[in-house]
Amino acid sequence: MCFSSTFDGIKHRFVDISHLGIEAPFLPATLGLRSQALKLTFVSPEPNALFLKPTLSLEEMKGLVEKRYDANKAETVFHRAFVGDTISLIYSPVYIDDKIYDAVLNKPLSVKPPADFDISTRPAESPDWPIRFIPALCQTCGWDLEGDRESLTLICRNCTSIWQATETGLEALKFGVMPGDNPDAVHLPFWRIKAAVSGIELHTYADLVKHANLPKVITSDMLDTKFYFWVQAFKVRPKIFLRISRKMTLSQPREELITGIPEGRLYPVTLPVQEAVESLKLLLAGFVKPLNHFLPDLPNIQITPKSVRLAFIPFEEGQHEFIQPESLLTINKNMLAISKNL
Repeated sequence: MCFSSTFDGIKHRFVDISHLGIEAPFLPATLGLRSQALKLTFVSPEPNALFLKPTLSLEEMKGLVEKRYDANKAETVFHRAFVGDTISLIYSPVYIDDKIYDAVLNKPLSVKPPADFDISTRPAESPDWPIRFIPALCQTCGWDLEGDRESLTLICRNCTSIWQATETGLEALKFGVMPGDNPDAVHLPFWRIKAAVSGIELHTYADLVKHANLPKVITSDMLDTKFYFWVQAFKVRPKIFLRISRKMTLSQPREELITGIPEGRLYPVTLPVQEAVESLKLLLAGFVKPLNHFLPDLPNIQITPKSVRLAFIPFEEGQHEFIQPESLLTINKNMLAISKNL
């Protein structure tokens, strides 16, 4: 999801693109729809194949994407963020005869390459990246872990722990559950993030009331209540992504999170915390008032996460939506990819 903060508000769009990873002006700059339409398989070393090493970094690629969006726009973009992105390295097969040929369509891919073109001088690599499996067993008690197919976390109901996969194995996550009385509630995951924000006082609930111009009278209790960003830990359409996080952040749930796995249904965690952090500036631009005075300072503001906790929030299931009783947040069921466990 690509979000751009402008004077007209936060604009959004869904991005699914590819870009050539090497410097070769005579080759197509993109795969077009091929990466979406054709089936991809895991790369494996082949004795007679040469795998060219990418020379374009991920940051450079994102910069090219931004330039593409800004090429025909006169409006000022104060901040842009890519949230929930999945970046893949795709090798597209070609062979060289008198020209460079597409090995899928067996057709010329470009005009005749330059006379000084020598494929052997290009940096290459051997894609010796074996798939490694991690046993879905709790690292504390050895119990079988549970998890949806798309979930980034695994749950142990025996010792009430939650785990996520890392490069070195499974790692325990700090988490909590907002208490509720309905055993049939659906618990949606959110990232509760405590962060330091430069250039603006945003430490307590009272600071939020002041900067967001909320219709509330500041009380001593608000002065003592810490401020947290609340970002959903599940992917949704760009149109409602910021609406959900903004509503939860403005409501500032103050119930103490309790330990334990709730008996109700759990929605899978599909948005990593690193991606949630990318949206914090957008959230800030979504509630600070007056916006026109704040936006010019937005590029210079730094947000540094200090602590993170995964929180499961209970939602009541209605006919067409899920409803959070305390914040009155509603999420249409059609907006969520309902798993078989729900």
